[in-house]
Amino acid sequence: MDATRMGRQALSGWRHKVGEPVARQVSRRTRLSSEQAQAVIGAAFFLASVLYIAKTIAAVLRDR
Repeated sequence: MDATRMGRQALSGWRHKVGEPVARQVSRRTRLSSEQAQAVIGAAFFLASVLYIAKTIAAVLRDR
């Protein structure tokens, strides 16, 4: 399992349009390659989505 590939897969649609230019800037200012920066950004988007879903489920269960 390649973590860089997994993170980059999370960048699709509007996330890709936002993430790609940001990743280029990050790679210019850090030691990360553009692909690694895209993976980190993709993982952050994925984590944010998971947290949103978890909070939504918790709220639904709490309000039953």
